[in-house]
Amino acid sequence: MKTFLSVSTLVLLASCNGKNGNDNNNDHHPETTKSISYSIIGTYPHDTSSYTQGLVIYNGEMYEGTGNYGHSKLLKVDWKTGKAEKEVSLDPKYFGEGITILHDTIYQLTWKEKTVFVYTLKDFKKIKEFTVDIEGWGLTNDGKQLIVSTGASDLNYYDPSTFKLVKTQTVTEGGSPSFNINELEYIDGFIYANQYQYPYIFKIDPANGQVVAKADLTSMWDRIRAIDADADVPNGIAYDTATKKTYITGKWWPELYEIQFSQ
Repeated sequence: MKTFLSVSTLVLLASCNGKNGNDNNNDHHPETTKSISYSIIGTYPHDTSSYTQGLVIYNGEMYEGTGNYGHSKLLKVDWKTGKAEKEVSLDPKYFGEGITILHDTIYQLTWKEKTVFVYTLKDFKKIKEFTVDIEGWGLTNDGKQLIVSTGASDLNYYDPSTFKLVKTQTVTEGGSPSFNINELEYIDGFIYANQYQYPYIFKIDPANGQVVAKADLTSMWDRIRAIDADADVPNGIAYDTATKKTYITGKWWPELYEIQFSQ
């Protein structure tokens, strides 16, 4: 599962053609995806045993969903220390994936098990399970609907009370479908998404599914691998709506970062 790219800048290079989905269909002129630069504002410890699948800040508290069979958990984390304040382990037959919180309710995807777990926020009590006919990857919400990625190019919108599919939206970059969409976070009207196995974070316009910009985390990823050679891919985006702060980390990463995007 470790596939790394060698790119040396903090900002994204102009997008490429072909499979990566950057051919433009309008007026036959090629487009490039805008770059998002970022600054690291703060650095905090992160538990290297956490195979991070989902990261959320809700009411000033951080929550994390982790994966791998036999190691999948739902956690409440003190991000200043990296220590878990509360946790519940999934049955070993489940591979945990993305999480989100809506109306004091936690939703957690699983990978191939086609099961969604629903918990109370206060005590992590499991109150419901849903069955979905997809592989779960990333999960966020827009305040009304749950938004799910499946590792392909689509975002699936679900009713949170029934987990019935409302609509499916294809994510495109330069007019072509994107791919490997993973962890999701809804930030100020846009959906931000890690691209699995790549150093990119997409900024997606939910009105049309277009990748309007993206950030390149290569320098950060290089820093992490220099600290811990076992660290895996970037994965984990959390946004504090009260403080307007953004936090990112990765699978088995030793550090979590508070960052400031340029746009």
